Amino acid sequence: MLDIMSSTPYITVVQNLRRKRQKIIMKNILHVLRAERRLSQEDLAKMLNVSRQTINAIEREKYDPSLPLALKIAKLFDKKVEDIFFPEGTK
Repeated sequence: MLDIMSSTPYITVVQNLRRKRQKIIMKNILHVLRAERRLSQEDLAKMLNVSRQTINAIEREKYDPSLPLALKIAKLFDKKVEDIFFPEGTK
């Protein structure tokens, strides 16, 4: 079970941003994980049943994946979602 809310830095950043009414900017390490496995964006896209453009947009932090897609990515790389996707300033 994902216990993202027990992560103190995550909660602190989110609470501070909510108080200031700022958008939460998400970061990710998808490009690092993909490169470690020597996968192209096209290869990863096929494995996840999405377009190469979707992978590119996620890696460039232009698009935050849906929760089902984030879960598929986490499962594929045997990681927790919050280890791959995290609010700016928490890592």
